[in-house]
Amino acid sequence: MRIADRTWMQVEQYLQGDNRCVLPLGSTEQHAYLSLSVDAILAEKVAVDAAEPVGVPVFPAVPYGLTPYFMGFPGTVTLEPATYEQVLREILVSLRRHGFKKVLLVNGHGGNATAWPGLERWALEEGGLNLRWHDWWKAPKTMAAVRAIDPDASHASWMEGFPWTRVGGVDVPTGHKEAVDLSGRDELTPEEFRERIGDGSFGGDYERPDEELLAIWKIAVEETHKVLTEGWQE
Repeated sequence: MRIADRTWMQVEQYLQGDNRCVLPLGSTEQHAYLSLSVDAILAEKVAVDAAEPVGVPVFPAVPYGLTPYFMGFPGTVTLEPATYEQVLREILVSLRRHGFKKVLLVNGHGGNATAWPGLERWALEEGGLNLRWHDWWKAPKTMAAVRAIDPDASHASWMEGFPWTRVGGVDVPTGHKEAVDLSGRDELTPEEFRERIGDGSFGGDYERPDEELLAIWKIAVEETHKVLTEGWQE
């Protein structure tokens, strides 16, 4: 269930019987011909779809993350690593205060993962929180399904082009883009990186049939559901 669809009284009642919740993590960054909010949209939707069968609340996705290399593309927003970790810590402190003890962080943006080691250490030192981090798009079965179709599929390719991340009125190229050389990315300025990658896709087909995408989505939801529901320590 989405927190956006509940009152505080309903959340208080939920906490009398369960202490799990999900916090999706996204980003606002270029995704070639797709929405700038791809990562937030997908992280929140996979979390909601995975949590619905067990009624676990899902908070709104954190829409900003760590994406300095895309700052050559208008519309991209990035935070400093220390700022990002602090924002997440303060959100988690709020959740803990209200009685949430098991928090699944469903991440939709690769750059955000650098915050996880610090968050994990902080949670262990603070106590009272059991955190899990789940990069939904590269979970084993999900990524295997993508690779079986297109080994070059990557950022801003068809693998992120679900019906709910497409933008109306955009003419998406047909065909396949060879995988972009990402070596030395950290030494490039955002403008140099933009010049290297062109339209923003890292490679792969631009589009695939919806039935393939929806089959992969089903796998992603199942993997996320398993992380949410199995093996928590009290």
